[in-house]
Amino acid sequence: MKALRTPDQRPQSASSEPLATNTASRFQLASDEALLIANHFAQYLQPSIATNYHLKREVYALRHQVYCEELHFEEEKPDQIETDEFDERAIHCCIRHLSSQNLAGTLRLITSNSLTEQLPIQQFCGQALTNSDLHPDRFLPREICEISRLAVPASFRKRQVDQFEGGATGAINEASFSAQELRFFPYIAISLYMSAIAMTYRTRRFHVFVMMEPRLARSLSFVGIYFQPIGPVIEYHGKRAPYYIDSRQIKPGLSPGYRKLLGIIQNALFYPPA
Repeated sequence: MKALRTPDQRPQSASSEPLATNTASRFQLASDEALLIANHFAQYLQPSIATNYHLKREVYALRHQVYCEELHFEEEKPDQIETDEFDERAIHCCIRHLSSQNLAGTLRLITSNSLTEQLPIQQFCGQALTNSDLHPDRFLPREICEISRLAVPASFRKRQVDQFEGGATGAINEASFSAQELRFFPYIAISLYMSAIAMTYRTRRFHVFVMMEPRLARSLSFVGIYFQPIGPVIEYHGKRAPYYIDSRQIKPGLSPGYRKLLGIIQNALFYPPA
């Protein structure tokens, strides 16, 4: 296996200095907000790993709600369960909203244990993997994983301002959530990614791949998570591109607020209260 070059986790831009200053300002604002969120995260949301049959079924039901009923990426199933052949070798992370006891989001980390167990990004999007240096084949199967099936239901992925859009699908019911809780909802997707990062540390699968929208990759960069594009945008459940990150480079680059949030999530996942 060839030696891997360390990828540049912070792509340089030809932007002007005012844009760079604006980016730094947005990063600082996000960090300050994350510190406030981290201080109260456990009051409202509980991360966990779906390790038993019943919790996995709850995860699959949420995926059906989001991917089949809301986004129509997949056909609706009679049993209202969305699952596939990769679930058997995936680690399923989820976040529960404590006051309602409903799942607020889920994603999975697909693993590989042999050369015959390809990741979905290899199996379905191989033509888009144009960076040969960062192709999954460059690493041992036990070193790679893929983040997929991020699912946040409509009631949790809308911001408070969406209440005034006149009954848009999934708008938050103002009577259902407190103003403080509403502040947390944009952080659910970020917290799910933090859960996945924590699992890569736990399993030592540091070479992480994902197919995602470029705008999500940009959003994660303001958190300090710098996914590197390794191919062009293609049509795959919408406009998505393949991305790579070495998760060992994430934690040192996080701001204090997000490092604290990651630590809280790690403790909740691996050292839950009895």
